[in-house]
Order: sequence, then structure tokens, then C-alpha cells
Amino acid sequence: MSRRLARETALQVLFQLDMTGENQDLKPTIHKWAEEFAVPEGSIPFAEELVEGTWTHKEVIDENLEKLSEGWSLSRMANVDRNLLRLASYEILFREDIPGRVTINEAIEIAKRYGSEESGKFINGILDKVVESVNKRDEKGNDTLPRN
Repeated sequence: MSRRLARETALQVLFQLDMTGENQDLKPTIHKWAEEFAVPEGSIPFAEELVEGTWTHKEVIDENLEKLSEGWSLSRMANVDRNLLRLASYEILFREDIPGRVTINEAIEIAKRYGSEESGKFINGILDKVVESVNKRDEKGNDTLPRN
């Protein structure tokens, strides 16, 4: 199973949704991009989970990112960076089965491929804060952000 390809597919779909403002049945769009990236059939459900989860929790994710990205509003961020941060934040905040460090490393690698020269560092800095906020929340037993 190729989780990297599934994440790249999810990023493409989220980018498209962000740019077009479409709020449609996501599965056909996910499958179109999965075909484009030659995602193995077994990895498509992971891409679907990522897109649907990120899109469902977008408001909470965006609020969290706004708080943690000092000096950067989401609207000022590059489109690729913004959507990659949303995707990775979904994994960190709502997927306990994926270690935060794995998510960060995957996001950095994807940022290097699709973002600007500085995207990897930018993504790393903000996602480190997301992981830190989850760790602090867990230590305090404060569940202000739901986890599935």
C-alpha cells in the first residue's frame, strides 16, 4: 500500500476543492486523481479517509492553524502549503493510528515536491506546533479537539 501516493492524491483533491469552492461528492474526484497518480487500489480508501476527514473537520483545523501559525493567516499562505497543512493537521489531530513524526516527515517530503523552496521548513515549523499542542492537550487531559 502506498500511503505517500494516497497523501499526494488527497492533496490534489483538497487543492482543487479549495480553489474551486466546490462542495460535491468527493469520491469521483478522489478516484480521478488516484487514477492520474496510479495509486494502487488498496491505497484509495486511505486517500478517501484523508480527504473526507480533512474536509469534514476543515473549520476546526483552520482555527487551530490560525492560532499556531504566528504572523501568517491561512489566506496569505501558498495554496499548496495551506492544503498540505490542513491534510497533515487532520492526521495529527484526528488520527491516533499515525504518529505525528511520521505525518510531519511525509508532509515535508510532499512539500519539497509540490511546494516552493521554503515550503518544507514552513510546513515543519507549523506542524511541530500542531504536534506540541496535541501533546500538551493530552498531558493536561484537555480534549478541546476531538480525536476519532
